Amino acid sequence: MLPEALARELIAAHFKRPHHAHALPDAASAHLENPSCGDQVTVWVRLQGETLELSFEGKGCAISQASASMMTDLLRGQTRQRAGELSAAFRAMIMAQAPPSAELGELQALAGVSRLHARRKCALLAWRALDQALGGSEATQRAL
Repeated sequence: MLPEALARELIAAHFKRPHHAHALPDAASAHLENPSCGDQVTVWVRLQGETLELSFEGKGCAISQASASMMTDLLRGQTRQRAGELSAAFRAMIMAQAPPSAELGELQALAGVSRLHARRKCALLAWRALDQALGGSEATQRAL
């Protein structure tokens, strides 16, 4: 696990200057909101050959927005299968079912969220939108 000060720094940096925060033309997308706190995120994803290209836009707390930014960093260029494996590892960490893994890179900064049950939804919002964009609706599937 990352030292707490470094984790806070990484979360703040991604919140203030999110990476890949723009619409992605000709991509499947999904928009989700967390009604309990008002966080919102739209995730765009498209396959470039065998690898994923993704981006997001959103508003909300530092945890939800940093998670989305770090997710795009980690998953861009990954295969769909590898993205699924990394997503499962992140979810397990957030749900306190597995310790932080080095393969998650900067996302390890969010490991402390596992102790904050109300904030788990914030950390997982973009990941749930990604799942929907990758195969949730018929329209999304056609877009891929």
